[in-house]
Formats: sequence, C-alpha cells, structure tokens
Amino acid sequence: MADTARVTITLPAKQVEALKQITDNVSGYVADAVARQLRREFVAQELARYQEEYGAFTEEELAQAEAEIFGTSKPNDTEAKAA
Repeated sequence: MADTARVTITLPAKQVEALKQITDNVSGYVADAVARQLRREFVAQELARYQEEYGAFTEEELAQAEAEIFGTSKPNDTEAKAA
C-alpha cells in the first residue's frame, strides 16, 4: 500500500452527496481526481518549458500530437502528394 496522509477538505454538501451515490470509496475517488489534475498541470508546465526553449509548436506538430492522442488521422502533405 502506498504511503498516505490524512487531510481534511471541505466540499459543497451536494458534491459529497453525489460522490457517495457513485462510490463507497470517496477518498480513493478524490485521490484519483487529484492525480489526474496533477498530471495535467505537470504536462502543461513541461509544454510551456519546451516552448520557451524551442519556440511555439507549429500547426503540423499540433496536428500530429492531436492525431496521436485522440487517434484522429489527417493526411499530411507528403501523404496527400503520394495519393
């Protein structure tokens, strides 16, 4: 089992009621949500650092990243010319 620490948080009562309706493990649910948010923030920081060092992403780089992340496939210029 991972190391844990007890903390007290305050949530709106309606959120607590909704959580209790969908899970018996509110702590686990909140821990998963916090982990997702921390990953998002880490990725955002890394992307900002990269762009500061190497410049803004090009439209082609953004399209390639979108295709890899979401599985969308848009032919690039090379593929379009070959067709």
